[in-house]
Order: sequence, then structure tokens, then C-alpha cells
Amino acid sequence: MNSLNKTAPVPAVLAQARMAGLLYFMYMVITIPADALGRSPLIVFGDAATTARNIMASEWQFRIGITGDLVSAVFFLLAAWALYALLKPVNKDFAFLFLLLNLIGVAVYSINLLNQFAAVLLLSGADYLKVFQADQLQSLAMFFLNLHKNGYWIAQIFFGVWLFPLGYSVYKSGFLPKFLGVILMVHCFTWTTTSLLYFLYVPGYTAITYISFPLGFIAEFGLTLWLLIKGAKDLK
Repeated sequence: MNSLNKTAPVPAVLAQARMAGLLYFMYMVITIPADALGRSPLIVFGDAATTARNIMASEWQFRIGITGDLVSAVFFLLAAWALYALLKPVNKDFAFLFLLLNLIGVAVYSINLLNQFAAVLLLSGADYLKVFQADQLQSLAMFFLNLHKNGYWIAQIFFGVWLFPLGYSVYKSGFLPKFLGVILMVHCFTWTTTSLLYFLYVPGYTAITYISFPLGFIAEFGLTLWLLIKGAKDLK
């Protein structure tokens, strides 16, 4: 820790910073369109028949969204590994903690995508499904899509909590902006609270996202840009 603060960082640290920034950026580039352009426009919660028609008419688009989520999950885990390598000298225990929380979140998130594949299979028209009526298959598909929605928020609990040890490590690093570390730690509480309120069915719980989403954008996108641009420049 002290050697990082008092001496010029070695080229290995520069490479780690750039790699962490690049992997985090790739995660963002893939995950946003995978959801916004892939699956979300096709799902109408509460309307099983319309959702089924949308998926059957645009199955390739739906599958691209799922595949994009899987690829982005890999990049997110790799970004956490690169951040671990970068921030381990700051506090090894906290670095291992945020890596572990990220790993659990990615595992839950990825396995949960099976629920969306289940919806595709139910609507595929396969011969072995002909024992079911069309409306039964549509209802089952909607059930699995709702199950995926709940699994998504389970993963977000881990993705929320991981921000605190990450933010603390950024704050104490000495070579990354302290304000980003503070925002990451605050975002930990807002995003984790959002996830928990979802399961408690608190009326109007989404109001907290008006705070949480901007914080997340500033903290995570800001950290990514710093590692890619400003951080890399300062580490020379």
C-alpha cells in the first residue's frame, strides 16, 4: 500500500488499470443493448398471449438478448478479477470480498437466464409439448419470465453489496479518486435497498431508483473512464 503511494507505479499496475477499465467498459457496452434492444421490448408482463406472440415473431432477437447477457456476465467477472489484481495491495481482504460477491452475483445471474430459455422452449412448438393447450404454454412461459425477473433481483443484492468493499478499496488506494470510492459505497446502500424493497413489495419502492441510477452511472461509468483515460495517464 505505502509503496504504491510513495513511488511511481510500475508498468504492471498501469496494465492492470487499463485492463480493468477495458473489461468494465466491454461489460457495459454489451449488457445495455442486450436488455434494452434484445429482450425487454418483447416482454409484456401480465399479458402472456402478447408476450408469446412477440417472442415467437422475434425469437432470434430474444436469443441474442440472452446470449448478450451471458457474454456481459463473463466480462463483468473478468472486470472484477482485474480490479482485484489492481486493488489487492490496498487491502487484500476487501479485494477478495468484492471479487467473491461479484462471483456469486454472476453465478446467480447466469443460472437465472435458464428461466428465459425455458420460456423459449415452451413456445417452440416442439412435438412433445402438444399435450398442452396454447394458452397453457403461454402461461407457463410467462411464469418462467416472472421467475427470471425475481432471480434478477436476487443477483442484484450481491451486485449491490460488492460495491462497498470496492468503493472502500478505491477510496483508500491513493491512485484513484476518493470521491468515486465514496459514491460507490453510497450506491451500495441505495442499490441493495432497491433490491430488498422489491421482495418486500413496498409501495412506490422504485422511487429510490431516481437516486440509485444516477449514482450508479456516476460511480461505475466514472471509474471505468478514469481507469481507461485519466487513471492510465496518471499512472505513467
